[in-house]
Amino acid sequence: MSPTPPPLDAPPAGQPTAAPSLSWSARIAVFTRMFAVQGSWNYEVMLGPGIGFCVEPALRELPGGADGAAYHEALARETRFFNAHPYLAAVAIGSLIRAELDGQPAPQIERFRTAMCGPLGSLGDRLVWAGWLPFCSLAALLAFGLGAGPLVVVVLFLGLYNAGHIGLRAWGVSTGWRSGLRVASALGTPLLRHGPQYLARAVLFLAGVALPLAIARVLGGRAKEITLHQWLLAMPAATLAALVLAAVLIRLPARVEGWRAALAVLGVLILISISR
Repeated sequence: MSPTPPPLDAPPAGQPTAAPSLSWSARIAVFTRMFAVQGSWNYEVMLGPGIGFCVEPALRELPGGADGAAYHEALARETRFFNAHPYLAAVAIGSLIRAELDGQPAPQIERFRTAMCGPLGSLGDRLVWAGWLPFCSLAALLAFGLGAGPLVVVVLFLGLYNAGHIGLRAWGVSTGWRSGLRVASALGTPLLRHGPQYLARAVLFLAGVALPLAIARVLGGRAKEITLHQWLLAMPAATLAALVLAAVLIRLPARVEGWRAALAVLGVLILISISR
């Protein structure tokens, strides 16, 4: 009977657990290249060339350097098909660099790359596209409804969104580097397990609050047609409507996804702006 193969996320017997050395110049190059991981995306190999582009600076530190056989074999392996969320691909990038520098067997690395596509894709879509992006959009919309100017709204959205995705990339590559092929356990962190659920609730709450306030702000542009008394009466009503709508939406997390709520809010505002 043939021996049972080791688990996917376990290193070979006798493999040292200490992280190999990696120069700071390579670390910085890997991180900055991750912002262009989709630069060569195509339907045949998806993010494969981008993954190879990101890990290439680290692969230069393999035995023999950029002219060695280990470098060329690893680079060819890392540019093959890979499909995942572009932000959470950082987890795979860190893990693959660690695996290559640890000298893990090529078949094990290839199986790992295949196994990580699905989890990193679905988790990233739920966490970012259906959670963080609508949250940032609605937070900026809420600021607009509370009286913030256009510059403040734009800066708030860009600041929130970029802080989130840059932080997620940094966490991902660091986690992957520390864990190597054992990174599967790290994907069970509360950030990824409960983050999408909490973000969905926050998005629905913001949608309920931001919509009435933003509508009141848009309609309030007709200040000459509305008396101060009418405006003071309208604001409590708008606030009450915001709280009621937020309470209704937050009770439906399984039926209303964050990005759908955000699109609905933006669509209503567009229609109101056009009708004016």
